[in-house]
Amino acid sequence: MFVPWLLKLAVDAFQHPRPDGHPPSFYALLIMGAAAGQGIVRILSRTVLLNTSREIEYLIRNDLFARVVTLDQLSLARERTGDIISRFSNDLTNVRMLMGFGILSTINTVIIYLAAVFLMCRISPLLTLYAVLPFPIMILIVKRISAAMFHRSRRAQEELARISSQVEENASAAAVIRAYCREEAQSRRFREAGEHYLKSNLAIARLRGLMMPVMAGSGGAGALIVLFIGGSRVIAGTLTLGDFVAFNGYLAMLVWPSIIMGWILNLMQRGAASMSRLNHILEARPAVTEPADPIRPEAIRGEIEFRNLSFAYDSLPVLDGISLTVSPGMKVGITGPVGSGKSTLMKLAGRLLPVRDGQLFIDGTEINRIPLADLRNAIGFVPQESFLFSRSLRDNIAYGREDASEETVATAARLARLDGDIERFPDGYDTLVGERGVTLSGGQRQRAAIARALAKDPSILLLDDPLSAVDARTEEEILAGLAGFHGDRTVLVVSNRISALQGCDLIVVLDAGKIAEQGTHDELLARNGQYAAICREQQLRAEIEAL
Repeated sequence: MFVPWLLKLAVDAFQHPRPDGHPPSFYALLIMGAAAGQGIVRILSRTVLLNTSREIEYLIRNDLFARVVTLDQLSLARERTGDIISRFSNDLTNVRMLMGFGILSTINTVIIYLAAVFLMCRISPLLTLYAVLPFPIMILIVKRISAAMFHRSRRAQEELARISSQVEENASAAAVIRAYCREEAQSRRFREAGEHYLKSNLAIARLRGLMMPVMAGSGGAGALIVLFIGGSRVIAGTLTLGDFVAFNGYLAMLVWPSIIMGWILNLMQRGAASMSRLNHILEARPAVTEPADPIRPEAIRGEIEFRNLSFAYDSLPVLDGISLTVSPGMKVGITGPVGSGKSTLMKLAGRLLPVRDGQLFIDGTEINRIPLADLRNAIGFVPQESFLFSRSLRDNIAYGREDASEETVATAARLARLDGDIERFPDGYDTLVGERGVTLSGGQRQRAAIARALAKDPSILLLDDPLSAVDARTEEEILAGLAGFHGDRTVLVVSNRISALQGCDLIVVLDAGKIAEQGTHDELLARNGQYAAICREQQLRAEIEAL
């Protein structure tokens, strides 16, 4: 900001040299020094602010991930995977740009405006008033444009999230798409989503294209007024040539900030829209939380008691009045028709879904008062849909136990009857399974998930239909291996195969969210109820397949 003022003094020294004044060369050296200082300040300011914006992006990304991994199934079910990924990439980029270039340009613009207008008033208050006359009109127009830009920026980010979701979904379901010859249909859907995103961005571009000329036009109008009125005053002798040069220098400094202001406002609207989308995740609160007054047990033995347990997904009831006591070391089988609440009961036992107070107890302690880490470290859970990470088989088996030794991993694989398959793999336990275990068969994925649960050496083992993808012979081998592993562990196993339930101490039949029958295998057969009907149906199916 010193350069135009020094230029004014240099011009005055040329035009009206004084014996006791400084020569023009003195002011030239000062201008060079000011320019060098400007370069140093620019380098430092950009380094500090841009590095800070990267650090802010890093911190927000970590906070986002920490929030996502703590959200429960009910919270995540409302979000699309591609939409969450879009927030981690595109929305975070917009926020980083706002916190970096946006703040840098804003600070620069505010300082230049305040300093330039102040120095222009020192030269000529009246001429300054004429120069800034177009700016109030510009501010009103920009305000209207920026409000519309916020809504369109948010819409554009949502369209981009929709595109990300489609890409993620179609990449995961590539085999299904090809099997049903839906390539063209999916491509058409993607083009339609792309067209919506294009229209949203073109709408933003039109607003941005309107904003730039408004900014530049305001600066140009001010310069035209100064040229006419200021030039007249120089000719009349009421304004020195040096003052006129300095005034035009400061006015020229306002042109670029006026133009960049439109870009800043666009950046602010995009950043604000993206931050609101990020806050949707950051402010989300999981339904399953740590207890306010925790009771930390010395060890979990495995007693599970359901007391009139009920559960509903939103307004859809799934379980109603489940009362059941499972002693430590018991093996309980759970069966029933599809939609009877078997998987939900297993998730509630592991507190993967929210449980009402007073309805579920572990070792006599209400489950909501046990710290989540203590509870889940004592539980080995095999979900209905086996999920494997894109890592080696060894890492997947040892996932729940970081200190697992090679012997522990091998023992767990042997109990799950996966060791024979692993020996046939070229890289053995170091075999990479690909995303979601795509390189393995369904049965191998299930057995790897079982091995992962066994490697934890848990007090409670929750098996949610873990053998649905294996053949009868492998099932018998796995059950034989698990029989030796159970020991004094509490086991809850969900299965529709009678062969997996016969050896259970107690079998529970669920129907419409309620316990329809319970007892041993022989007791339920003697009652000739639902369980007996399931047995007869499976025996008949086996006889037909044997023909």
